[in-house]
Amino acid sequence: MGFDAEGRLLAIDVTQLARCGWSLDLSLAVADRAMLHADNAYLIPHMRITSHRLKTNTQSATAFRGFGGPQGMIGMERIVEQVARHLGKDPVEVRRLNFYAPPGAAKSGAGSGHRFGGAHSPQSPEPDNATPYGMEVTDFILHEMTEDLLRSSDFAARREAIQAWNASNPILKKGLAYAPVKFGISFTLTHLNQAGALVHIYRDGSVMLNHGGTEMGQGLHRKVTQVAATAFGVPLTRVRITATDTARVPNTSATAASSGADLNGMATKAACDTIRDRMAGHLAGLHQTTSDRVEFGDGMVSVGGERMTWDAAVESCYLGRVSLTSTGFYATPDLEWDRIRGKGRPFFYFSYGCAVTEVAIDTLTGENRILRVDILHDCGNSLNPALDIGQIEGGYVQGAGWLTTEELVWDDKGRLRTHAPSTYKIPAVSDRPAVFNVRLWDQPNRVSTIYNSKAVGEPPLMLGISAFLALQDACAACGPNWPDLHAPATPERVLAAVHEARGA
Repeated sequence: MGFDAEGRLLAIDVTQLARCGWSLDLSLAVADRAMLHADNAYLIPHMRITSHRLKTNTQSATAFRGFGGPQGMIGMERIVEQVARHLGKDPVEVRRLNFYAPPGAAKSGAGSGHRFGGAHSPQSPEPDNATPYGMEVTDFILHEMTEDLLRSSDFAARREAIQAWNASNPILKKGLAYAPVKFGISFTLTHLNQAGALVHIYRDGSVMLNHGGTEMGQGLHRKVTQVAATAFGVPLTRVRITATDTARVPNTSATAASSGADLNGMATKAACDTIRDRMAGHLAGLHQTTSDRVEFGDGMVSVGGERMTWDAAVESCYLGRVSLTSTGFYATPDLEWDRIRGKGRPFFYFSYGCAVTEVAIDTLTGENRILRVDILHDCGNSLNPALDIGQIEGGYVQGAGWLTTEELVWDDKGRLRTHAPSTYKIPAVSDRPAVFNVRLWDQPNRVSTIYNSKAVGEPPLMLGISAFLALQDACAACGPNWPDLHAPATPERVLAAVHEARGA
């Protein structure tokens, strides 16, 4: 990496080695996405990203939440942290200095030297605010989000208090760190960005819905139910979802890439809008008015100022032989990705987030705790704030677990020895921070998604990187040397980093 005296990142050559196991499985797509997120939130004028997928004598590696994003981002965050420490500058300010430009303020001339896997065409220069793969970032909002979070978390005052604590406490040390997230939303395999839905309205006014997404506890069914209820202006209790079934909605894509609500919500809205337009046309004709004067809401239908119940409107349409069933289909627009060249627009938009984490370590044992977390995350116009906050909290804890306790150990024959909860330590409820502040960034998505919301499945996991950086900050407080803390930051590795900081 090359950087100037202010901390501006000028050139980076990244090589990623992916251990794939004895078969390819999903490693190709995961490693690709790790490349696509190697820049995280930073505009690097000259960047080459190379990825090697390694066949190893271990079990196959497959997909997990984040799907390459965590691997790509943690590398970049370590780079930024190391540059800041080398220059003796505040890591937060170095991060902000290197952010992509906000909308309407692209950095002139940047990006023309971007590389992705070595591919580059001098005849077609990249846009000013472009990623290494040539996609222009037009919705970057981390400047204002960062300012908001640093203020609400009282970052500056806490930083001073922690420095004072560390100066007077030789055994217990504290660390504080900030980390941003920019995560692309869409399948990088473009044809998977499609979804279908089937909607029926029955004569009793009930609505039956089927869509192509899989409910696995993330609240997808609830969000899609809300979409249908909003479209018809009826209570949620009038809408029921039947189990996902390819006999009803065929050729479904995986519920992955954080796109379940985006894709299936839009398909459901398309089906509901078709039925609603038919109903509006029929009711307008009966009342000698126009369809634009038919309104649905609060379980009622208003036709030219006259109100009737939803049930009465449905019955009228049934008697008038209006079809009360429809399919809906949605294909994400404006996607273009040439995987071989490493160029195009693989994502419809980006989700953003940032976190501040405070930790404490025991310098005698390496034992550590997350004391407080402050998160500000971008969900656009949230479809369901309660569900989204739950996803953010769970994602953070999961990400922190990945970087602290979840250690993989193989023996010399390639057998995984940490293969059960007794040896592979996932975070428990007791590992959550005592103070856990999560807020949603209340601004609509700039592109046309379902009610201008944003995906929230995978992006929050990478907020856990701030826990790792905070542990590194605490280790650095133990001595004059910058410790090379490795992930996962188990107590053994924290203790080794403490000794390294002291010069041992």
